Amino acid sequence: MNSAKHERLQIGSLDAIKLVAGRELRVRLRSKAFLIILAITAVAFVALPIITKFAQSGPSTAKVAVTQADQAYGQSLSNVAGQLHQKFKLTVVPDAAAGVAEVRDGTVDVFATQTANGSAVTVKKSLPDPLKTLLSIVDQHPTVPTQQVQVTALEKSDPQLGQKITIAIAAGLLMYMILMTVGQMVAQGVVEEKSSRVVELLLATIKPWQLLAGKVIGVAVIGALQLVVPGVLGLAIGMADGQLSVSLSASIGSLAWTLAWFAAGFWLYAMIFAAAGAMVSRQEDLGGLMAPIIMPLVLGWVVAISVLPSDPHSGLAEILSFVPFTAPELMPMRWALGVAPLWQMLVSLAITAALGAVLLRFAGRIYRNSVLRSGARVPLREALKAA
Repeated sequence: MNSAKHERLQIGSLDAIKLVAGRELRVRLRSKAFLIILAITAVAFVALPIITKFAQSGPSTAKVAVTQADQAYGQSLSNVAGQLHQKFKLTVVPDAAAGVAEVRDGTVDVFATQTANGSAVTVKKSLPDPLKTLLSIVDQHPTVPTQQVQVTALEKSDPQLGQKITIAIAAGLLMYMILMTVGQMVAQGVVEEKSSRVVELLLATIKPWQLLAGKVIGVAVIGALQLVVPGVLGLAIGMADGQLSVSLSASIGSLAWTLAWFAAGFWLYAMIFAAAGAMVSRQEDLGGLMAPIIMPLVLGWVVAISVLPSDPHSGLAEILSFVPFTAPELMPMRWALGVAPLWQMLVSLAITAALGAVLLRFAGRIYRNSVLRSGARVPLREALKAA
């Protein structure tokens, strides 16, 4: 016993943490599960811009509204669309006000009228290229060769909005997947060491908080690799095939902020996952503790994928981006969409980091009081008792 205490005193805190983190890295990097997950994620994010390109290039139905007075003009558009093998749907409205209302509601893509100077169209944000080509062909006239399609947009258009949405979804998906997988990796690792009694050997040399910190840091590096590798590959492919025209600095900036949020979010969740793992002795007992921990992650992802792409300025998403348990998913997405100012990023990041520091104290106490106890699940009240 004395020799164990003497050995513990000979190891500095930083050295102990480095030893545990290094051991965790070696074990995880050799794991087939890690390599398989990394490969699948990398392939998915390499394929994402390619799939997006093919999806955008696929045929879509052009929906055009005309007034009753312009039915013949509308039929000409339909005939030319047929010759070009374009899908086309014509809607006849009673007057111009009804046509503009159809565009504003999203029922049609374009309200078109024929004037002496060519086609005049009203669109919600921008005129799709296939429709622009179609209108230009119909407008061709031998005596007036320079006719141009006159476009009126009801809303200001961001030409890079689609790319921003793609980057935002990729950032949110990466964060959701990695926090979920590496967080559970921490909990399962604690249970494995506890059930195999390895933790008893480790704690004969180092302190519980050193073991906890080293384990969290080691797994964090694994998570960062799972984030950076697919992210860099996805950006590279997207820029190479022309899918991403946003600046390189903006793309790298989004990835860097996502990495910063991963560090804050993982620290927050890793403390909770590790504490949960220390409270049980069997993997099958871990499920009941994991469900409430991952619920905020699921909620954040549901809001992120169902609300933000269609409504980047959503008030609900903005509020949840300041809540530490959902901020790691939502705030990077809002930043990628260009709707989160820098001060919001910094304030939310500070709140998340502060809560992580608070949870460190409680998670450390739970870990210290529970990790050496085997058998039944340790009650939370008992695990939180001061030593």
